[in-house]
Amino acid sequence: MGRRATTRRIGIADVALKAGVSHATVSRVMNGNFTVDATIAARVREAATELNYQPNPVGRSLALGKTDTIGIVVPDLSNPTFQAILRGLSMAAAQDGYRVLIADSSEVSSEEAILAGEARRRCDGLVLCAPRMSDAELEELAPSLHPMVLINRTTMDTQAPSLMVDYGQGIQELAGHLVGLGHTRLAFLAGPARSASNALRVLGLDKFKASHPEIELQMIDGGSSFEAGHESADAVLASGATGVLAFNDLVAMGLLSGLHERGIRVPEDISVTGFDDIPFARYTTPTLTTAAVPITELGQQAWHRMRDLIRHVPSDAGTEGPTVFQPRLETRSSTGPAKG
Repeated sequence: MGRRATTRRIGIADVALKAGVSHATVSRVMNGNFTVDATIAARVREAATELNYQPNPVGRSLALGKTDTIGIVVPDLSNPTFQAILRGLSMAAAQDGYRVLIADSSEVSSEEAILAGEARRRCDGLVLCAPRMSDAELEELAPSLHPMVLINRTTMDTQAPSLMVDYGQGIQELAGHLVGLGHTRLAFLAGPARSASNALRVLGLDKFKASHPEIELQMIDGGSSFEAGHESADAVLASGATGVLAFNDLVAMGLLSGLHERGIRVPEDISVTGFDDIPFARYTTPTLTTAAVPITELGQQAWHRMRDLIRHVPSDAGTEGPTVFQPRLETRSSTGPAKG
């Protein structure tokens, strides 16, 4: 019986060994990188020919950044807001034959830079959705992530288009709604400390206080989850506020649950507002007054910006500043006239 022929695939390691160079050098030569010394490049190509080396098409596509895949980094995929952005992005990208790779930093800002870099290396472009990293970190990282689109964050890097929601205006409209109902003691259940959108809400409320000096507004540490809202019920009641502005709908829903457990009626005893208008907001008891954000459209537009970058289509989106989406006040049953 004759010897069985080997079927092992010849790889970069074999070419590198035969040519006496590193794996990285072989990769650069195979991908057409002309920075490699001509003599060394010729040696690599000769070794590849002798070994009948055929580049792995998957590995080659990753090395060249042509994967028909884009990445998105989100702080918390369990949040319906980020799910809706992802849905809009994925559906729009799929129409152009692209897939979406998802990375969830679980609200750990230190993980974002690592995840962003890893995702970018595996994809043709990156969408950074509401990153929690500091401004300095974002500015330092941005040049290495092109092509990149930012959602709810801006950077000095004009090559990165930015899509923003006007959270400051939205929170002011919600506060104005409560004041219009006679509420003079308000509380804001703040979001994550490193959330850029939370900072925009706080700036909006600072403007509101300046134009309504007769209104008392307390800041209460909260978060972005249902649990955070539920756990804040006692702090909200201790504040004496009759109108509460929650960071988002999930927090507002958690608060509604906590208040119900304590026998507090909404809106008879206290009014509560959310933010985002996630699908569940119209089915809570009572239904939730909130600021509606065109979240799915935001995801769709993120893909359109990314597609232009990948295809090198000239655009003024980056140089003219961010594209801003305006929230819309949705008045429902969780807000009512102040008592007395």
